[in-house]
Amino acid sequence: MRKPPRPVRGDDAMNRLTPLPELSAGRLLIIFGPVLAVGVFTVLLALGAGLFGFYRHEMYAIGTVLGALVMLLAVVLFYHQRAGRHASELALQNVEARVGDIVESAMDAIVSIDESQRIVLFNSAAEKVFLHPRAAVLGRPLETLIPERLRSGHRGHVERFGRTGGTSRRMSDATVLFGLRADGEEFPIEASISQHSEGGKKIFTVILRDITERVHADQMLARSEARLRSILDSAMDAIITVDESQHIVLFNAAAESVFGCPRDEAIGAPLAWFIPDRYRAEHARHIRRFGETGLSPRRMGAQRIVTGRRRSGEEFPIDASISQITENGRRFYTVILRDVTERAQADEALRRSREELRELALASHSVREQEKSRIARELHDELAQALTALKLDVGWIRNHVPADDGPMAKKLGDISSLLDATVAATRRISADLRPLMLDDLGLLPAIEWLVQKFTERNGIPCELAIEVPDLELKDPHASAVFRILQESLTNAARHAQASQVEVSIDRRDGAVSLTVRDNGRGFSPEGPRKPGSYGLMGLRERASLLGGEVKIASEPGRGTTVEVRIPLEAGKVEP
Repeated sequence: MRKPPRPVRGDDAMNRLTPLPELSAGRLLIIFGPVLAVGVFTVLLALGAGLFGFYRHEMYAIGTVLGALVMLLAVVLFYHQRAGRHASELALQNVEARVGDIVESAMDAIVSIDESQRIVLFNSAAEKVFLHPRAAVLGRPLETLIPERLRSGHRGHVERFGRTGGTSRRMSDATVLFGLRADGEEFPIEASISQHSEGGKKIFTVILRDITERVHADQMLARSEARLRSILDSAMDAIITVDESQHIVLFNAAAESVFGCPRDEAIGAPLAWFIPDRYRAEHARHIRRFGETGLSPRRMGAQRIVTGRRRSGEEFPIDASISQITENGRRFYTVILRDVTERAQADEALRRSREELRELALASHSVREQEKSRIARELHDELAQALTALKLDVGWIRNHVPADDGPMAKKLGDISSLLDATVAATRRISADLRPLMLDDLGLLPAIEWLVQKFTERNGIPCELAIEVPDLELKDPHASAVFRILQESLTNAARHAQASQVEVSIDRRDGAVSLTVRDNGRGFSPEGPRKPGSYGLMGLRERASLLGGEVKIASEPGRGTTVEVRIPLEAGKVEP
């Protein structure tokens, strides 16, 4: 028997690959077969003629020559046939070597079985996957590599595939297949099966891959997605994600509650469903600009409340933030929002309450100023005049008392001095309550008088700068500016220990501004307020009642500056 050829692999196969002859033995036989037949016939004819004595010697010679030629041609044909068969066997060995190398170097496990489902091929990758040595599984049933609970189903699957006559297909698209390692461990695989015939018998080849890591990653991803979904659904804020076309791809449970729309209905719907008609174009531009800038998450409508629209058509205020992310070249926008209807209502109620308190405080200040003005005028017009008349009567009595009555004259002198002090005190109290010149002459004369009195009482030089000589203000603005200046000068005298004070008043940009600056010891505005000290609080309160503001700049050892700005139209403060 001829020994089977040794498998040839790798470079050895390439080196030993012999080109086939240009004309194969079969083709030569077809071409020269008739020639051989004619030659043999001619030789037989010549030999027959020689036997019957027809040119015996000539016919023997012709037969011998033709026989030799026929023999030579037969030898040539035999040689070519033998060489062609050898070349075919060598080519087959090379092909088998190449296929063997491919199968052995494949990263996926490759297993071939015969019609009885016994293993006939088991590559190196299969050894690593199943932990079986090749020699131990060749010839054994394929069931060796399949968990017991799946064996019957797998056998039926292969038999049905063989009957269909298909060449190849993927095994089990819907479910994960499982293999069985030598140590008994089951593991998930992905496999495809093909079939071909050899010698009239079917061979099935399965190419499979261990997908344990991928399945584990898929499970981890599924658990992560489940946790994320749980977090999203348990979030108190509504969370909505839209794609670049602003169609909804995520809609959590809180969003269902806020907008009154089921998730199944919202998914795929345009975000415009939940935006009032008048805001849709602006919102689309806002999203487009946000996407172009590539900014990180930011709050939407930071300066105002954004308005949403429920599925029922009801509009409601929301507070929202937006972020963006890119996945596989596609951009997605996520909006986290909160229904702030109750907060907006509370803010509006608080605003109304503050406005009412401001109006009430302003009215209270106005009433108090009016009451002070009334009392000051009564002190000035009635009590001061009565005291002056009483002083005149005391003077008349003093002139009619006998000159030798010393005790009476002394007593009348004391009464006259007391009356003078009382009249001065009355005028001072009247001026402190409300200087009459503020009502009679206006704000600027009252300020000039206040600055003069401050210098006279405290001995501290005070420089007054009036930028608008014709400045005229009416109440309540005039009273507020005068009282703020009065309180600022009092603070400079009592607490600052200043040696110089500067006061300036101006009117610009629809507001009156007052600045009081001293060179005293200063203080820290951020420090705690002293108990019972309401001076600075009173300044801010008076300004805020008219929509104004007070800025206080001070440092220990560097004096204090008080800047007041009050709009002449209440509630219109310019920055």
